[in-house]
Amino acid sequence: QYGRHKLGQSLLLARRLVESGVRFINVHDGVLNGQTVNWDSHSNLFPRHRELLAPLDQGFAAFINDLDQRGLLDSTLVIAMGEFGRTPRVNVHGGRDHWPNCYSVVLAGGGVQQGTAYGASDNLGVYPQSHPVTPADLAATIFTRFGINPEIEIRDRTDRPFKLSEGNFIPVF
Repeated sequence: QYGRHKLGQSLLLARRLVESGVRFINVHDGVLNGQTVNWDSHSNLFPRHRELLAPLDQGFAAFINDLDQRGLLDSTLVIAMGEFGRTPRVNVHGGRDHWPNCYSVVLAGGGVQQGTAYGASDNLGVYPQSHPVTPADLAATIFTRFGINPEIEIRDRTDRPFKLSEGNFIPVF
């Protein structure tokens, strides 16, 4: 059900790790059929996404369903995201470039209210229209969910104080 590809098998392993009590798991999607590929599609976007989306859809759906059927989803926070978004317009090479202003993140399980969509973009997907969320907000939300105060002070090597996160909690739990 996960698929006989690296992402599907990585997600199956992640489910097994959750079952065995591992508390943090990172699954990186970057290999398809033995070839290194990624979502950094500055060119050839549409053919590449046709290759990448089917394994993601299959593996991610199986992972969420499997966790749910085994009673593990409520205690497992699943996050699917990239490090930034993509330009709303396709460039001259048939791809999209880096765009940090507006993008989507999926949160599932771990107490997240099912079916919740938080925030919205403008009609072109260029900028947030309502409830913008910063990376710091996402971090503060994750820390809070794990019972960690995001305002706790940490210190760097020179003993300078920093808050763990400067963000605000997102009300999705």
